[in-house]
Amino acid sequence: MDLNQWLNQELPQVTKELERINETHFFKEKTIGFAGKNRVYTVLHQLRSALFPGIYEKHSIDESHLNILIGNNMRMAAVELSNLIKLALIQECGEVNQTGCTQCEDRADEITIELLKRLPEIRALLQTDIEAAYKGDPAACSTEEILLSYPATEAISIYRIAHVLYEWNIPLIPRIMTEYAHQLTGIDIHPGAVIGESFFIDHGTGVVIGETCTIGKNVKIYQGVTLGAKSFPLDADGNPIKKIKRHPDIQDHVVIYAGATILGGDTVIGHHSEIGGNVWLTHSVPPYSKVYNAQPSPIVKTRDQIEYYL
Repeated sequence: MDLNQWLNQELPQVTKELERINETHFFKEKTIGFAGKNRVYTVLHQLRSALFPGIYEKHSIDESHLNILIGNNMRMAAVELSNLIKLALIQECGEVNQTGCTQCEDRADEITIELLKRLPEIRALLQTDIEAAYKGDPAACSTEEILLSYPATEAISIYRIAHVLYEWNIPLIPRIMTEYAHQLTGIDIHPGAVIGESFFIDHGTGVVIGETCTIGKNVKIYQGVTLGAKSFPLDADGNPIKKIKRHPDIQDHVVIYAGATILGGDTVIGHHSEIGGNVWLTHSVPPYSKVYNAQPSPIVKTRDQIEYYL
């Protein structure tokens, strides 16, 4: 049987089978899945174009029209985002066929407005991240270079938008956003993580930051760092229990070097500490600690710091 003959005779049956599987397991109602991930990506592009005019445009912009450019991007993003949020909320609500119900639509508008109102705050936060990268990387020649070429800027800007939606308990969309950043940069930041100002990820590839992680101000981490869960408590059916504290807390002014793994919801890295490369850490350390991988050695206390050799 040649291809054309197969397409005419056999393809309809395969098509019906795929339709049956999808009707059973996914597309029961009109959900955000029908919108497609690319619509979420478009919203991100428009929002970040409003945050950083000219950076994401295909052509150079006229500075005298800056206000118009920002406003148009926000308007387009708002209409699309509100519709996407409405679909996500309807899917979760389960009241798709309830005649006259506008709760999901009203809430979608409310949350969209809240995000737009917070864009100046997000932009100010991102500026501290850019400046932290410039100060923290001797190879950086300008803040423009950081904005245009550093993967951390890409990932953190998307995270800070997604985090606002996560705070409003919007299903699905924040995760699509941060996984898009993961796809682009190799940096995986869950939208639920709480990250303070002046955050810098140097190089970035392979960084993982879990959902319940908190990170303070002026924290710098390098490639390959994992801020993850030590284990997953299970419910009576043997499934992982969700929405509990699983990931570590990183206090202010901490540096975490390449390949370090820090695990556990009860693990706290004290402020002004340094965690060396390839360290595996599952317990808390006090402020001003230095933790390194080395041959077994007693703890060395200095005037200012506590050094751990693991």
